[in-house]
Amino acid sequence: MALILDGVRVRQRGEVWLDDIDLELSSGMTTLIGPLAAGKTTLMRVIAGLRRPDAGRVVVNGADVTSVPVRKRSVAFVYQQFINYPSLTVYENIASPLRLAAGFPRKDVDGRVREVAVLMGLDGLLERRPDELSGGQQQRTAIARALARPVDVLLLDEPLANLDYKLREQLRADLKAMFSGSPGVVLYSTSDPAEALSFAAPTVVLGEGRVRHTGDVAAMYDRPPSLAVAATLSDPPLNLLPGVVEDGRITCLGASLPAPGAHASGLRVVLGIRPHQVTIQRTSPGQLAFPAEIRLAEVTGSLTFLHLLLPDRRHLVAQLPGTQLFTPGEAATAYVDPGHVLVFTEPGGDLLAGSAAEVDLHG
Repeated sequence: MALILDGVRVRQRGEVWLDDIDLELSSGMTTLIGPLAAGKTTLMRVIAGLRRPDAGRVVVNGADVTSVPVRKRSVAFVYQQFINYPSLTVYENIASPLRLAAGFPRKDVDGRVREVAVLMGLDGLLERRPDELSGGQQQRTAIARALARPVDVLLLDEPLANLDYKLREQLRADLKAMFSGSPGVVLYSTSDPAEALSFAAPTVVLGEGRVRHTGDVAAMYDRPPSLAVAATLSDPPLNLLPGVVEDGRITCLGASLPAPGAHASGLRVVLGIRPHQVTIQRTSPGQLAFPAEIRLAEVTGSLTFLHLLLPDRRHLVAQLPGTQLFTPGEAATAYVDPGHVLVFTEPGGDLLAGSAAEVDLHG
């Protein structure tokens, strides 16, 4: 099974919502990640047939379905909201697409409903109506209804976003196991980097209606090809600091690290530093040091987010383990291993360096 998007473009009120999308997705699960307004839902609506592209084609298993209405496509869509038929039981909600599907044997409906219900942990709730279910059970019902009818393409648009943390973790693991080796194309949309990384599936990074990058999500996280990709896959957000190349080294707010490769002096760069890679105690002699003032300590229980003010009035956030107490206004020094610094060109945001192997940690 293959889903191909060939030059897909969507405009709305003079704005480009999708810009020349070229993608080829194969059987199994693919994760689609991007920030708010990246174009994720619009892209899924085009694939489903709910929105006709202004240019380009949608091809499923070799057939151009761009002009095929949604009711004639072999596609199922799960939304972020709990969309179930309120007057129907869980059983009838799951059975409804099977009863409407042309060619699905009526004698097989009951067996398929019960099979999917067991898969989604709903087998003891089949006689309840949606208003008698918890939020997680309602979303499980919506997913079960989409899974009941075999389809070529299954679209899930941030289906866990409205659930509490523990339930998201549980369902995430269930869905990962469920879609592993799926014969159809499964496209799962999220704006949560942790979710994308946990699925460990082939990943498409979308931003401002454009495909930023595709590939292995762990590799993209470790060595993001651009600042846009790094920012999309970073939560908490990256710390961004200005730097400049001078005589083979990068200087940044008084700190210095080797510049990878040969670059002309005067080249301006942006240093991307993940909060969990910032410490306030020196752990090796080769670390970069940034004098700072403590502004705020946010304690979550297992983590402390320390907000620091640098001499140029820029902010730096350190993610520290456990509960740690600090006094605002106190002086502190932030330390960063140069091998953990992501270096991007400015402008453009292309990766200049991205792994410890590319940087001499001791200068």
